[in-house]
Amino acid sequence: MGCLPVPLCFLLGFGIGYAAGGTRGALWGAGAGLAAGLVGMGWFIHLMRGRR
Repeated sequence: MGCLPVPLCFLLGFGIGYAAGGTRGALWGAGAGLAAGLVGMGWFIHLMRGRR
């Protein structure tokens, strides 16, 4: 469950990047989405561990 933000942000970034800048934008959007997904995953895991 902690990894769920990674594919969601990756696909969302890819779609937004493709709509904004074609194939080059899709590459940058996918990279930004992947980074945002990794940050979101870390934040989500941090929240889950803090509730023990």
